[in-house]
Amino acid sequence: MGELPGALTREGFLLLATTCGPIIGALLLIGLAVGVFQAATQINDPAVGFLPRFAAAILAVWLLGGWLMERYSAFFANALHRMSAH
Repeated sequence: MGELPGALTREGFLLLATTCGPIIGALLLIGLAVGVFQAATQINDPAVGFLPRFAAAILAVWLLGGWLMERYSAFFANALHRMSAH
């Protein structure tokens, strides 16, 4: 009984890392591209840096939304099943 919360916590953090990784990776790549663009053109407007990152985040969540919800709902169902068994 003492192992269940630790195991669920560990699996939850692993799930969080695997599902947020692609989104954060996309944001890092867009941030790098925007940084290079801003350095090359010397345009330091905050909107130039914010809008592409925001659009990339929205696009990544839209493209990966089904997969994310599938993974989260499977984890939640599994966690409920394991908690009810104990």
